[in-house]
Amino acid sequence: MKHSALNLLAVSLLAIAAACSPGERTLHIVTTGDVHGSWFDEPYVEGQDGKTSLMSVSAWVDSLRRAVGPKNVLLLDAGDCLQGDNAPYYYNYVDSTGEHLFVQLASYMKYDAVAVGNHDIETGHPIYDKLNRQLAARGIPFLAANAVRTDNGEPYFPPYKVFRRGGLKVAVIGFTNPNMKAWLDEPVWSGIEFKSLIPCLQEWVDRVRAKEHPDLVVALTHSGTGEGDGSSLESQGLDLLPGLKGVDILVCSHDHRPFVKEEHGTWLINGGARAGNVGHVTVTSFKGGRQIDGEFVRMDKNKVDEAMKERFRPAFDKVKAFTLQPVGNLAMELRTRDAYTGMCDYLNLLHTVQLGVPEAQLSFAAPLTFNGTVKAGEVVYNDMFTIYPYENQLCVVRMKGSEIKDFLEYSYDHWIQTPGKHILRIKDEADARTGAPRWSFEYRSYNFDSAGGLVYTVDVSKPNGKRVQIKSLADGSAFNPDGWYNVAMTSYRASGGGDTVILGAGIPKEETDARVVARYPEIREMVYQYIKKHGTVDPVLIGDRSVIGEWHFEPEKLVAPLMAADMELLF
Repeated sequence: MKHSALNLLAVSLLAIAAACSPGERTLHIVTTGDVHGSWFDEPYVEGQDGKTSLMSVSAWVDSLRRAVGPKNVLLLDAGDCLQGDNAPYYYNYVDSTGEHLFVQLASYMKYDAVAVGNHDIETGHPIYDKLNRQLAARGIPFLAANAVRTDNGEPYFPPYKVFRRGGLKVAVIGFTNPNMKAWLDEPVWSGIEFKSLIPCLQEWVDRVRAKEHPDLVVALTHSGTGEGDGSSLESQGLDLLPGLKGVDILVCSHDHRPFVKEEHGTWLINGGARAGNVGHVTVTSFKGGRQIDGEFVRMDKNKVDEAMKERFRPAFDKVKAFTLQPVGNLAMELRTRDAYTGMCDYLNLLHTVQLGVPEAQLSFAAPLTFNGTVKAGEVVYNDMFTIYPYENQLCVVRMKGSEIKDFLEYSYDHWIQTPGKHILRIKDEADARTGAPRWSFEYRSYNFDSAGGLVYTVDVSKPNGKRVQIKSLADGSAFNPDGWYNVAMTSYRASGGGDTVILGAGIPKEETDARVVARYPEIREMVYQYIKKHGTVDPVLIGDRSVIGEWHFEPEKLVAPLMAADMELLF
């Protein structure tokens, strides 16, 4: 197993190629995944740093193709192409006519196949159906064998494709995230059922091997590496690995976790996210056998495909102009990290917007950017992606008072702990997904929901289940555990994402859709419209306690020093 920090490999690869004995053939399989719109290396806002991107990947892959020959390289993407950055948003919803920019980029880079990611499905039928057609027209399949039509049971997307590369017949079978219903509201994926990779993946491998007789099988999955304990439907990589038969390379993604492991001749590889790395698997065939090796290779943000950059400069300029358009003004700075310590202007803004729809009595909201800041002063559309990075829609869900209390208990138990050395649930480990360099949260901070519209306390000295004490509704009226309330939340949360609705509130999964009493557009768009309408947003405007309520951690003397120390470790 190799974990490489190399940059361009042309010189070393040429040396390797020259050293190969006659009759040896080497296939290079390069993988990306969870690029999340990191298509351009330049920032949209002056003064920000450049970043790794598809421009970096293209430079690296081109050097590889020049070194070993294009017929010896297979380039694959494991999904989540269409969300996460300004560029995909712009070409999904603003400039949505003609051929999608991602299709043009994938064609330019000569991608061979792309798997469907959950955030690709999040864009909705009009977007991903168009992408499926346009990629196919370019000869690039958009793969998802486990996404089947509800009307006839056939795959909704192409299930696999066979390639001739490196002297081998290679079958690439694609799979998307099976936990789609816990991520997305039903209208987004209507007409499709998503099957667990266990046993669906093995069934497809057996079917393709029997029909195509390939020399090599690659399972290209938008499934996380996971922990191998069977606990996560959306991260099944290590669950699959020990028992797989007939799979040579298992490509994982989704959890943004660079990882390489070989077991019983099968290589699992996950290159992480946002074009920071590529997965690189070499398959060397020789008389009497073959050798497979895997690594992930760090990309260099300063080494980009200059021709590609020039080719797509007009597209970049369009996105930049759109995202720098003024929206309004902030009288104060918004910092998402403040949400971990209690009420803050950032979450007050989200709660105020969500409580602004007529059906909503209460609101659940969480910090969706781990550590983002929007400065006081003029706000441009680019700032909307810091405030709200996802295309989640707003749902209003009918909940019983006792379910609301249990929901909050579950949320806070994944956020804080009964104080010892720490009050926040943190661990002494880096987190590549958030960029935390050393200390990080045990659980994902985008699931740390607080409530708007209630007056309550969270007593950290109490055990789980007894911490949250709800005193009243925001207007001072009584909160009834047996009463029913309409709660505004993200479509991700309403569908069961983060388990707070299902495991926390105890609402059966099959009931979640029926509990939705109203649906609204993307929350980012609602925040945008709110700021635009008011012109200037200040703490008073979004801090009306009779609307958003009030909550805090207690006892304050215990909380304050421990919270300050933990925040110092995290940031």
